Amino acid sequence: MPSSKPFSELHVAVLLGGLSAEREVSLVSGKGCADALEGQVAKVSRVDAGRDLAAVLTALKPDVVFNALHGAWGEDGCVQGVLETLGIPYTHSGVLASALAMDKNKSKAVLKAAGVAVPGGGLYDRHQVAREHVIPPPYVIKPNAEGSSVGVFLVREGANRPVAEVGEDSWTYGETVMVEPYIPGKELCVAVVGEKSGPRALTVTDITPTKGFYDYEAKYAPGGSVHELPAVLPANVFDKALRQAELAHVAMGCRGVSRSDFRYDDVKDELVFLEVNTQPGMTPTSLVPEQAAYVGMSYQDLVRWIVEDASCPR
Repeated sequence: MPSSKPFSELHVAVLLGGLSAEREVSLVSGKGCADALEGQVAKVSRVDAGRDLAAVLTALKPDVVFNALHGAWGEDGCVQGVLETLGIPYTHSGVLASALAMDKNKSKAVLKAAGVAVPGGGLYDRHQVAREHVIPPPYVIKPNAEGSSVGVFLVREGANRPVAEVGEDSWTYGETVMVEPYIPGKELCVAVVGEKSGPRALTVTDITPTKGFYDYEAKYAPGGSVHELPAVLPANVFDKALRQAELAHVAMGCRGVSRSDFRYDDVKDELVFLEVNTQPGMTPTSLVPEQAAYVGMSYQDLVRWIVEDASCPR
C-alpha cells in the first residue's frame, strides 16, 4: 500500500551509498534526490545504508523509503526484502524484478521468451575466459551480476590474447562471467516510467563515449560521453526501441522507473537489447533525468513522481 499521508507531510528516508562497487555514484544520486525533496516534503532523512539498515529504519520510522542505491545488495533484491519485511512503502522495483534484472543470464532468458531480441553468448568460468577465447573476437566480457558497466572488458577483433584480469585473485565479481558477441554501432538507452495506465517509454538517447568503450567512467565522469536525444534513427528502429523497452519493463515485473540499454548495428539494421536497469542513476550526467527533462518533467517533478509511486508490497 502507498502512504496515506499527503505528499507535503511525508517523512522520506533516502537510501544512498551502500556496500557495492557503485557506492560513489549512489552517494551522488542520493544527494540529488534528497536535495530535490527538501522543501517539498515535511522531512528528509539521508541514510548511508549499511548492514544495520533494518535497525536504522525502525528507529527513524519514515513514511516512504526512496531507494537511491546502485549495484549489488541495494539493487539485487536484498534491500527490497528488508523493506518488504519492515512494511515500509518504497520506490523502484520489488524483490523479484530486482533480483532477476541483476542476473544477466536469467533476465536474458525471460526477455527472449517475451519476444525481446537479446545477444548470444553465455556464462563461462572466469579462469577459462582468462586462458582462451571462448567465442571468436570481438566479444564483451561482463560480470553476471553487476551494473553500470563495472568490470566490463571489450576484446577486439584480431586480439591475440584474452583478458588476464578476469582470472586474477583481485577479481571480485563472481566465478562465472557473461561473454557476448560485440555488436558494433550505436549505444542507445530508453527510460520507462511505469504509470498506472501502463509503462511509458520517454525517448531514445544515442550515447557516444568520448574515449573508447562505454564503460563505468564514460557513464559517470563529466564529459565521459556525449548524449544525443532524441537519437537520430530510422523511424521504425526508434519506435522499436521504445516498444522493446516497455515490453522489457513489463516482462521483468519492474515498478517505478527503469532504463533499458540497447546496441543498434546500423550496417545490419539490427537492434539488440543489452539489459534493464531497475535503479537507474540520478546523477547530473544520468540518462533518466535527462530524458525526463526532454519530455517536460523537471528533476524535482521526476523525484516527486517516484516517491508518489512508492508502495509496499511492490
